[in-house]
Amino acid sequence: MKRRNFIRNSSNAGLALSILGLAACKGTKKEEKQIEAASETEEVEIEPFFKLSLAQWSIHRMVREDGVDPYTFAEKAKKWGFSGLEYVSQLYNPELSDAGYSEEAMAAFVEKSNAEAKKHGLQNVLIMIDGQGNLAVSDEKERDETVEKHKKWVDAAAAMGCHSIRVNLSGSNDPEEWKKNSIDGLTKLCTYAKGKNINILVENHGGLSSNGAMHAEVMKAVAMDNCGTLPDFGNFCITRKKGTRECELMYDKYKGVKELMPYAKAVSAKSHDFDAEGNETEIDYVKMLQMVKDHGYTGFVGVEYEGNGLSEEEGIMATKELLLKASKEIK
Repeated sequence: MKRRNFIRNSSNAGLALSILGLAACKGTKKEEKQIEAASETEEVEIEPFFKLSLAQWSIHRMVREDGVDPYTFAEKAKKWGFSGLEYVSQLYNPELSDAGYSEEAMAAFVEKSNAEAKKHGLQNVLIMIDGQGNLAVSDEKERDETVEKHKKWVDAAAAMGCHSIRVNLSGSNDPEEWKKNSIDGLTKLCTYAKGKNINILVENHGGLSSNGAMHAEVMKAVAMDNCGTLPDFGNFCITRKKGTRECELMYDKYKGVKELMPYAKAVSAKSHDFDAEGNETEIDYVKMLQMVKDHGYTGFVGVEYEGNGLSEEEGIMATKELLLKASKEIK
């Protein structure tokens, strides 16, 4: 009799536990559904396919007009949410030019820049070189002198851990001469830079360099793996009306970027003005970024604000936000 009661009691206990278990399962499933519903309403943050760098030209008015120390570049870029630095050589004048770009002056530039980048945890990406001569000039002696002037910048870029320097292909305005001169000047400079593990990048920066098809022909002819392009979304004016900044002959910017992207080792997101929705008024950023992504590019995209409607800081942030917004709309 006692044994029978024990079995009955055990059965009742088991049943109770089973009921509790079912209740617990139902509660768990209910909670899971609530979690699933909540997760569906949350916006999934999509990381862009590129990294963000800041082109120092975006603060050129701060440096030249407001007296801001160019060596605060890394500090500002960090504050504004960038991870890469794109230096502009001319913003360190007259410090460097007055010293004749001496070894000592260049070493000081490298040391200070490296210290600031390290202090703020940013990556040195490239140096944009201006005012060092014409790489596509027809006079071979002058062209060779230009190559020599650029070598000190190749050395500086290597000492700073940059992957490239950006150069300009100015000189002859005759298309055939320009191509021939460009190939010669680039080949000589790239040969030197190869030993330093530095790329030589050509930006579409006015003149014949803004003709995407011709620019691409030069890249194909040089055919060196450390020779490439830096497509800029907005620099496609080939000629300007005499004595003005008004463009006389404009190359199709979308065609140009498409032609330059196969050789791209950096990309510049130029901006001037924005509409009420935060879009650039003359450049379709979604269209541009789609082409960049379609070519398999995953490196740094540099913010380069060059407008007058906003302060430089406001323009930089507006460009950055536009890039992030546009990156979510591409396929």
